[in-house]
Amino acid sequence: QACVQPSTMASPASLPAASSPSKKPRDKIADWFRQALLKKPKKMPVSQESHASDDSQPSSQESLPPSSFSSPLSFSSDASPTHLSTHVDTSSSGRWGKDYDVCVCHSEEDLVAAQELVSYLEDSTSSLRCFLQLRDATPGGAIVSELCQGLSSSHCRVLLITPGFLQDPWCKYQMLQALTEAPGSEGCTIPLLSGLTRASYPPELRFMYYVDGRGRDGGFYQVKEAVLRYLETLH
Repeated sequence: QACVQPSTMASPASLPAASSPSKKPRDKIADWFRQALLKKPKKMPVSQESHASDDSQPSSQESLPPSSFSSPLSFSSDASPTHLSTHVDTSSSGRWGKDYDVCVCHSEEDLVAAQELVSYLEDSTSSLRCFLQLRDATPGGAIVSELCQGLSSSHCRVLLITPGFLQDPWCKYQMLQALTEAPGSEGCTIPLLSGLTRASYPPELRFMYYVDGRGRDGGFYQVKEAVLRYLETLH
């Protein structure tokens, strides 16, 4: 019978051919991983590009033209009228808080002297605003109401005290009403004594200094200065 001779069997030294096939799959796997790694896109360039784009964002904002900020500026400009509306109106205070600077109280027989005083005060450089009842009272209005309105709407009251003033009950009412309107305000009631001696000075006014009308201009200048000094205290 034919049998395979031991000498014809492959020796262990000839087994590398068998062992080499066992290593080829591992080599193929290694090659596959290497190829996969080579084909896979690198993350670093992408991240660098993303960082570069992030870094470029502030610079692009900084390079924006000023017109891109028109919206915030328009909002602030819209808010400015509100700020202006809260501004305090100073026209309602001080000298302009009342319609007149001076109310001249006089007797009917002293109307001409009163008109001369009013013309002097209004034509001066200070342009004082005067209330003269026979000229400025509302037609059809009650006499007492118009007088009270003229006194309350004037800063100062000038009492043209003459012999006719002392003999007229209506003038005495004007004097008392003028004192009632501002009893604690010094300088707002100015007596102008004309044609009378100091002894004839009304006792109701003894606590007040008066302007002596025996001067060259009838005391008009002193009256004007007294009114201006009082108006200065209103600022």
